Amino acid sequence: MNSISILWADDEIDLLKPHILFLQEKGYSVIPVQSGRDALDELEEHLPDIVFLDEQMPGLSGIDTLREIKERWPQLPVVMITKSEEEHIMEDALGGKISDYLIKPVNPNQILLTVKKHTELRRLQSERSTMSYQQQFREIGMQLMQRMDSAEWLEVYKKLVYWDLELSHTDDENIHDIFRSQMRDANQLFCRWYEENYIDWLSGAVEKPLMSPTVLKERLFPLLKEERPTFLIIIDNFRYDQWKFVQHAIEQHLRTVRDDLYFAILPTTTQFARNAMFAGLMPSEIERKYPQYWVNEDEEGWKNQYENELLDENLRRHGLNIKHSYNKVLNAQYGKKLVDRLPDLMHNKLNVIIYNFIDMLSHASTDSNIVRELAESESSYRSLTLSWLEHSPLMEILKELSERDVNVIITTDHGSVKVDHPVRVKGDRDISVNLRYKQGRLLDYNAKEVFEVKDPAKIFLPRRHVTSPYIFARRTDFFAYPNNYNHYVQYYTDTFQHGGVSMEEVMIPFILLGKK
Repeated sequence: MNSISILWADDEIDLLKPHILFLQEKGYSVIPVQSGRDALDELEEHLPDIVFLDEQMPGLSGIDTLREIKERWPQLPVVMITKSEEEHIMEDALGGKISDYLIKPVNPNQILLTVKKHTELRRLQSERSTMSYQQQFREIGMQLMQRMDSAEWLEVYKKLVYWDLELSHTDDENIHDIFRSQMRDANQLFCRWYEENYIDWLSGAVEKPLMSPTVLKERLFPLLKEERPTFLIIIDNFRYDQWKFVQHAIEQHLRTVRDDLYFAILPTTTQFARNAMFAGLMPSEIERKYPQYWVNEDEEGWKNQYENELLDENLRRHGLNIKHSYNKVLNAQYGKKLVDRLPDLMHNKLNVIIYNFIDMLSHASTDSNIVRELAESESSYRSLTLSWLEHSPLMEILKELSERDVNVIITTDHGSVKVDHPVRVKGDRDISVNLRYKQGRLLDYNAKEVFEVKDPAKIFLPRRHVTSPYIFARRTDFFAYPNNYNHYVQYYTDTFQHGGVSMEEVMIPFILLGKK
């Protein structure tokens, strides 16, 4: 039997008895009521899967009933039944206030199709997604077994993100287990591949893919030769799956021209990856060439406080003597002021806007039990990102820019990964505090469990001491100290961290948007 229930409100409900019997024969449960007030009373006692609502009822009209339903149960599908195809009914349908509308007289098959459309669509989509992924599972698995280059890894990661989002709509736990297993396998193989190639890329022994120090030169600087202004929006800690999840909201205003990924350098943190992006140099090159703009981990001060100066130098080295602005949005008030300043920013060739919200969210998921509960899964983490974006000044900025002839870039410096496996490490008091990478003297660890770089110069990182290797956590690992080990592990397990090697941290979006 079908477990779907229908609430049907109509002042002539007795005349609809043949329709109700038809639906009941099909296995549906139908609750008939004769007024809008009765419908609201019934909803207080029992929430159905869908509501059929007659537009013209005495007392509380269908429109007034609809308004109250949407105020109290906004996600409940409501189908309006009306005598005429009036303009306001269509407008309400387009505006999302009603899920659908039917014109009287209605026949039983119309009702049946409408019920299926609005209550079984998710199930049908879920089944279709499950079947499609099962067909793709083998193809992706075969790709993972091959020796892939950087472009092929980007392609595979895009496929995995696509299926991650598609399968989030299904309640089939078996298919979720299969996907998580394939994701773990892919991450393990990616880490091995990245480690095998990383030093060779940086040394110039082999051709390197698009990375943090080269992404602006290759993707941004050519746009600065055009007449229109360019807005570079950097959302700290913004993963590719988050971009794909919010893409539909942004595309209501702007058109996606180019959907790219690039590779973040190690460590995948703001201090290293974003400074490298702005400077067009690796961290040790920044320290050597612009020592006044580099702050080591053991030194006082913000580690990325000279981003604008590094960008100035990068532009100058490439002969781009242009007027530009640098704006770091740390709160909503500043974001709102930036919206008001957009007409002035149009006089600049380049405007950089940095948003740190998602990075703050990932840290809050560690420090706050409430935020941890809100972002307990990958899906809820993405949903929080979308909710923030839709209500943030950044969306207002994007709306304003959609009315102007501009290039808009949305990108990031690194991603994050949800960690769940502790790896023991010991060190002295000077050891770096990040959970996904460590640097310091007297590090004690199992070399098989980490990506180990004994000589920081090989990966162009500053050396703090003669004997200061870097170690990086792989996949979903995180570093834990032996002291108070159980408490430490419990506190950090299932939190979002960055700094190490994983697909989510390293392969990150670089999106070009334009006017629709």
